[in-house]
Amino acid sequence: MNNQKLVIYEFNELYKILIEINNDVNLIIKKASKNDISDFISQPNTLILTQKKISSFDNQIIFNSFPVSILKLLEKINTQFLKINFNKQSDIMIGSYKFNLNSREMYQSDLKLKLTEKEINSIIYLFNSKGVVKIDELQSKVWGYQPELETHTVETHIYRLRKKILQKFNDENFILTNRNGYEIYKKK
Repeated sequence: MNNQKLVIYEFNELYKILIEINNDVNLIIKKASKNDISDFISQPNTLILTQKKISSFDNQIIFNSFPVSILKLLEKINTQFLKINFNKQSDIMIGSYKFNLNSREMYQSDLKLKLTEKEINSIIYLFNSKGVVKIDELQSKVWGYQPELETHTVETHIYRLRKKILQKFNDENFILTNRNGYEIYKKK
């Protein structure tokens, strides 16, 4: 827990306790009031401990029942920081679309499209590739099929995926097709 910031919101007693044991927990601990809490809300790797819920902020632990074991408190803090890092790693942007790798969903504005595991894996593989990806490469790397195996699995899946994206987002250029294979459209 090295660059993680723990903000104690209007909870002086808890702030004093955590400052006292800070050498053992290795956190950046800050105290916040109503006047400056908004400064912390948008900062990455920030967790707020509070007695009252702060609206429009997800990364907070609300304590309203006491006493609390210090070990339970530290366990809860650690768990919440792990969740923050997990969620941060699961979201990626490709063009104007946001992808959540955990839920396998594709977003743009208020629109959401549920994807299969193979669809999300295909998109990620195409996105991470430099240029056009040949069908047999997708067949081998995403599906695990032998390149010399005669199948139209890749073409069928890409066709259906492009159709889903067109229907939901009205985007016929997200996955481009040419005679050599497929690629994700990247604005120059």
